[in-house]
Amino acid sequence: MGAVHIIDHPLVQHKLTFIRNKATGPKDFRELVNEVSMLMAYEVTRDLPLESVEVETPVTWARGQLVTWKVGVVAILRAGLGMVEGILKLMPTAGVGHIGLQRDQESLRPVEYYWKLPGDLENSEVIVVDPMLATGGSAAAAIGLIKRNGGRKIRMMNLIAAPEGIKLLQRAHPDVDIFTAAVDLRLNEHGYIVPGLGDAGDRLFGTR
Repeated sequence: MGAVHIIDHPLVQHKLTFIRNKATGPKDFRELVNEVSMLMAYEVTRDLPLESVEVETPVTWARGQLVTWKVGVVAILRAGLGMVEGILKLMPTAGVGHIGLQRDQESLRPVEYYWKLPGDLENSEVIVVDPMLATGGSAAAAIGLIKRNGGRKIRMMNLIAAPEGIKLLQRAHPDVDIFTAAVDLRLNEHGYIVPGLGDAGDRLFGTR
């Protein structure tokens, strides 16, 4: 069963409080999501494999280590876009993919309407990003798409998760670890996380 990692670093929790606050406007909201994503990515990538190398310093030779595994970041549209820039500040060479999902009105299941994934998924550590893990349906569908296209090492990264979404994702993809800054109480009757932060996409882009 995939583990749930709660990133409780003081700076993450400090900034998450401002993200939750309904008085935080789109500009500050975007900047905070960007910053928290960068801080979380530091923990998500903590165990990336390293290769020993030698480099020449201004004084002599020194042994160092380089990350050898490729990293791909896949944003679930549209709110996942707000998390990409922060991760790229740490890993500017990471490939970036996008998956768009919409709910089928008859089956109520998520259906892909757009997807473009980084190359060489088989040899990459793939970080799937979406601010909210609510029902878990979109995350499970996105990860399924990545697996069908060769992805093997996949991690899910969210700002906030609901117990219902965690349960569904663990059942659908027991090999995928979940990294989140908070596990909230529950979903309400409209599928929003409680207490949550509202609609992340609307708050990122100033829409209603």
